[in-house]
Amino acid sequence: MRDFARIPVSSPASVAVFRRILTHGPVGRVDIARTTGLSQAAVTKAVTPLIAAGFVVEAEQPRPEAGVGRPINPLAVSRDRAFIAGVKVTAERSYAVLTNLGADPIVHVEVANASSDLADVLTAVERLIQQLRAHSPGGRLDGIGVAVSGDVDRTTGTVRDSPLLGWRNVQLKERIEALTSTPVTVENDVRALTVTEILFGAGRDATSLAVVTIGAGIGCGLFLNGRIVQGTHGVSGEIGHLPLASEALVCSCGRRGCVETVASTQAIVDRVRSVSGRADLTIDDVFALAHDGDKAAVEAFAAAGSTIGAALAALVNLVGPELVIIAGEGVTEYDLYADRLRSTFGEHAFGAAIDCEIVLTAHTFHDWARGAAACVIEEMAAGSL
Repeated sequence: MRDFARIPVSSPASVAVFRRILTHGPVGRVDIARTTGLSQAAVTKAVTPLIAAGFVVEAEQPRPEAGVGRPINPLAVSRDRAFIAGVKVTAERSYAVLTNLGADPIVHVEVANASSDLADVLTAVERLIQQLRAHSPGGRLDGIGVAVSGDVDRTTGTVRDSPLLGWRNVQLKERIEALTSTPVTVENDVRALTVTEILFGAGRDATSLAVVTIGAGIGCGLFLNGRIVQGTHGVSGEIGHLPLASEALVCSCGRRGCVETVASTQAIVDRVRSVSGRADLTIDDVFALAHDGDKAAVEAFAAAGSTIGAALAALVNLVGPELVIIAGEGVTEYDLYADRLRSTFGEHAFGAAIDCEIVLTAHTFHDWARGAAACVIEEMAAGSL
């Protein structure tokens, strides 16, 4: 068995201390004590084994901390103490990124899948991992994160249902661990992206947030009461499948009237193709048509914006996040439906819910892969991997 990096966090206090250093470092002990509610003695007790094991380092140059009369050495994660692979699987291609313990991307790679069949995807993932090992010091990988769309049980690493991939009850963690001899974490892709925002992005200081992704599907990751919402049955935040569209429209999940039947990129393309009679149109063509004022394209994006705005209002009315991050590859053309989205949200948001902050952040598929790596880092930081 290979020697994998394991962070010495053995108590809730040590987990809280390491997580604060991971997300906000370099950071002083007084700040850690204040934000975690621990005494400075408890912080020192937690930090000592982390420094001894090489996962935390003291900055070489001391700096004064507010309210303290003597200089302190801020604490930071030793970023090159571990290396992690993150993989994002789509039906056509698989994307991977090598990161360090701070989730800094080191190298990106991608390959085409021969098909979305499990055997072909596993072949693609194995190739990606081999390429990442070639870029990691000594070929070291301390964990592999894999992000896929659909209903994923992170505890067992099982993809219970992925309509976009055509998978049901696939024990993906077990299969990839057998191929790579490396610990694997499998997570729903939207929840993986949410983990990135919580640990390293716009949600680092939020007490609650939602990450809504727009692209081939419409997804939502929820962070409430200090935890990612997994859902008792592995399903949560599926606003793409709220029944807010016409029942005449059939979704890829087999149900009718889902948000995705109007607001996914494929739905928008299909609508413009149908109206224009041009079956060869791509999403880039539709973007260009909309910017040029083509009526069918403009109306398709307006309908998408209205439907997403209604879904966001339902989400915010129900769970009340302080922040909604709109993300994904589909937001690069956000301006095409932003006005309709915000106006519909405003019409349906109840009371003070209208004050929920909505921010935009574009993501590439490699950012989704980084989210998978962040899930591994999250488990390492919690002492569960």
